[in-house]
Amino acid sequence: MTQVLLSIGHGYSAQALARRLGEGWQVIGTTRSPDKAAELARQGIEALIWPGTDLRPALARATHLLSSVSPDDQGDPVLRAEGAAIAAASLDWVGYLSTTGVYGDHGGGWVDESTPLMPSTKRGQARARAEAEWQALGLPLHIFRLAGIYGPGRGPFEKVRTGTARRIVKPGQVFSRIHVEDIAQVLAASIFRPDPGAIYNVCDDDPAPPQDVIAHAARLLHLPVPPEIAFEDAPMSPMARSFYAESKRVRNDRIKRDLGVRLRYPTYREGLAALLKAEG
Repeated sequence: MTQVLLSIGHGYSAQALARRLGEGWQVIGTTRSPDKAAELARQGIEALIWPGTDLRPALARATHLLSSVSPDDQGDPVLRAEGAAIAAASLDWVGYLSTTGVYGDHGGGWVDESTPLMPSTKRGQARARAEAEWQALGLPLHIFRLAGIYGPGRGPFEKVRTGTARRIVKPGQVFSRIHVEDIAQVLAASIFRPDPGAIYNVCDDDPAPPQDVIAHAARLLHLPVPPEIAFEDAPMSPMARSFYAESKRVRNDRIKRDLGVRLRYPTYREGLAALLKAEG
């Protein structure tokens, strides 16, 4: 029997999942752009323009649902537009991609899935509200709190090569991160081992200062390590600066224990080496 995944907001992480699912799966993916829809179709995805398309026919066919759409100031736009139809659908598995930003600032301390949500940024607060909206529907829901995503096309090498990479240093600042292929691995493991109500942190084993990642990328390229810039002196957009408002180390024990996941890229070192090798 063919399984059907409806992927709302079929972007970077969801596309990695679709490639991983392979035979026996049909993927319906939504996008806002006709150009992106054409590209998804070339990947074998049944592409829908949304908003703008009635999703009820797709929901009637779907066995699985993944939402990657970010909340806005009014809440979750997927549930605002399609919540009633989603709640009425017969689905075996529902996934919602959230962020580790829902935990807020812990001064570099460790958090896990049982840590109370105390987001300090508007972005994190919106995600926490969206999680609660999805939980209120009574679906076979699985929430995935993603760390900073990197992977093909989203690595530091280009900026290091062009000399635009900056090693911004804020004492005590650490970030957790995750390779997109490991996100896909976690999502697939959950689909094949569903546990409605489960929440998973999706991150690697090595929370690290951002300047260390840039320095390692430079060394892999045999280029000079960019000089350090104090956080207070760095010219940054408000969005970029907001990422430095919170520092925490995120535990990933649950994806290993409950889903049997063995990360392909347990630290940024393996991940960056693989990206560079893939570039040829």
